[in-house]
Amino acid sequence: MTKLVHDPITLEILSNALRSIADETFIALQKSAYSTNIKERHDHSTALFDAKGRLIVQSQKSLPLHVGAISGTIKALIGKFQDDVHPGDVFVGNDPYAAGGSHLPDICVIAPVFHSGRLVAFSACTAHHADIGGSNVGGASGGLTEIFQEGFRLPMVRLFSRGTLLTDLFEVMLLNVRGEEERKGDYYAQFAAISLGSKRLTEICDRYSADFVEGAFDEIIQRTHDRMKRALSLIPDGEYYFEDVMDDDGVNATNLRIALTITKSDDGTVFDFTGTAPQTPGNINSPLNDTISTVIFALKCVLDPAIPSNHGVLSAVKVIAPEGSLVNPKFPAAVTNRSATDQRVVDVIIGALAKALPDQVVGASNGSNTGIYIYGKDPRTGRDYYFFETMGGGFGGRASKDGKDAVQVYMTNTANTPIEAIEREFPLLVEEYSIVSDSGGPGKFRGGCGLKRVIRPRFVDCTFGGTGERFSHKPWGIFGGGEGESGKFAIVSEDGMEKRLPNKIPKTVVSPKEQIVMQTAGSGGYGQPEERAAELIEADRRSGKFTAEYISKNYGG
Repeated sequence: MTKLVHDPITLEILSNALRSIADETFIALQKSAYSTNIKERHDHSTALFDAKGRLIVQSQKSLPLHVGAISGTIKALIGKFQDDVHPGDVFVGNDPYAAGGSHLPDICVIAPVFHSGRLVAFSACTAHHADIGGSNVGGASGGLTEIFQEGFRLPMVRLFSRGTLLTDLFEVMLLNVRGEEERKGDYYAQFAAISLGSKRLTEICDRYSADFVEGAFDEIIQRTHDRMKRALSLIPDGEYYFEDVMDDDGVNATNLRIALTITKSDDGTVFDFTGTAPQTPGNINSPLNDTISTVIFALKCVLDPAIPSNHGVLSAVKVIAPEGSLVNPKFPAAVTNRSATDQRVVDVIIGALAKALPDQVVGASNGSNTGIYIYGKDPRTGRDYYFFETMGGGFGGRASKDGKDAVQVYMTNTANTPIEAIEREFPLLVEEYSIVSDSGGPGKFRGGCGLKRVIRPRFVDCTFGGTGERFSHKPWGIFGGGEGESGKFAIVSEDGMEKRLPNKIPKTVVSPKEQIVMQTAGSGGYGQPEERAAELIEADRRSGKFTAEYISKNYGG
């Protein structure tokens, strides 16, 4: 095929057209989904890949953590099926070992896009299903020690053959999960999204020709690669080291080290995680695809936030993650709560780059996406219900401004579930939803505060579980900034007594006479507290988010 050179204006128009496809399919999936986890929280991502399996574009609202998952499953598809791919086929997979996935609740669905009889691209999406079977609802609780316990494992398999749904396989998939009807609805939303993506890309090929579009793929990737290389040149040559620890693995291991050495030289940029703790029995191990996604995300944030997310970014650096470690586990390690580790990896990268790029880093953020699930039987309908959510927290203080309060940070940019949606769809009462006072670390620019939800089951008992981080180790400040406050899970009894729960809870039964307290960590401050401007201290005082005692202790006024 003759190489086509695209003028910059046409290439930019085509790039935006491709991004619009990913954005449209993202919205289509969200609007069609059944579960609150997708339609309210937006825990899903959509993307387009070329025929070689290279990421071309993802939707602007996609989760950074999903990039690795979808990229891995595309590689598994191509490696397994090679030329046995046809118009109307749809493939599905989730297993991190057999399908290149991330964790089992994230189901990747992929459709090949053909034009004039040849494979041009893949339309793909992933969505976090509120349940995927396994020993515990949602697969996200603590205490799980191997992937077999975490849910239904799917290698990369063909679910539609030339436009026909393979109903026997689909029935097996639905049989192995809780809430079959909701899962089925979410699957159909995914099918609709990738079908729409295929249609829209075909329309672009009709307009420009498949040769023209494939040539544009190459140029989009190369230009992004070159831009990332230029951004990496901002890091002075040298070696940069940092380490931090995870609270625990939910089983028996504590203070699990994540170590990173970044080496920048004429030969390139290498991220070496040698020295990181071995893989652990608990389910916080991060598959390699996720670890690589985390590195790329952190680099984009620090160096060039506006750079497109495609294969050109992925190919610009080298990642070394020892096999059998916390950041590259071997089968059958449990991985469902890998996002907690990935959030900490971002902090480690930022810590390592702080000396090289002091104006472009932040204090440690809340260090987790604090996953919680509540389930039981709704007496109003007689049906089982499953509520899953990840909670935001504090975002670290920055070189020129304060951190943000009560937001999702880093690898998971999902929304919160509105109180109205929770109370409408589940027999649950949200009795408090607030910002945690005094939880942002002091500094020239303070860290953001954590958030708190207090939920009470209505009518009958429920079961609660969750995974928290930065509950034992506070988020650190940077350049003299103070620590943020840690988070917690607790149960408050009818008489007001609070019982602290483990950081990672397998499951605990809660009665309507009790409250579930879920509180996330704040974040670290940036710079010396004594350098904080008087007007900012006064704004803290007026905000109600900081007590007089906090202000007096940290700022002396």
